[in-house]
Amino acid sequence: MISALLVTAAVRAGEVEIQNVYLQQHDSTWQAEVTLKHADTGWEHYADAWRVVNATGKLIATRVLYHPHVNEQPFTRSLSNINIPPGTDIIFVEAHDKQHGWSRQRVRVDLSTSSGDRYHIRRQ
Repeated sequence: MISALLVTAAVRAGEVEIQNVYLQQHDSTWQAEVTLKHADTGWEHYADAWRVVNATGKLIATRVLYHPHVNEQPFTRSLSNINIPPGTDIIFVEAHDKQHGWSRQRVRVDLSTSSGDRYHIRRQ
């Protein structure tokens, strides 16, 4: 209930919304597919990145989005060869748009589980 209220508040404020995170482990690296929703209006206001950080906020990986997705909402973009350090249990996926910066709404991923609120993990 609380997370639904936070998502609603973020969307109302015009910030980018992370709808889903899908992680797949490939030996020692990971691939992430992140689905975003944002009211892109053009080059001045669009969702332009998402990133993976650890529990202390240290950057693990960034996926830059180079153009607006005005007519493609929601949209999913992936990033491969993500190196999540061994022993990392919790990561966060965060999204960015050109006007609001990094959204307050982010997805907490517990790597010891196979799924949670807005995320799914597959291991090979």
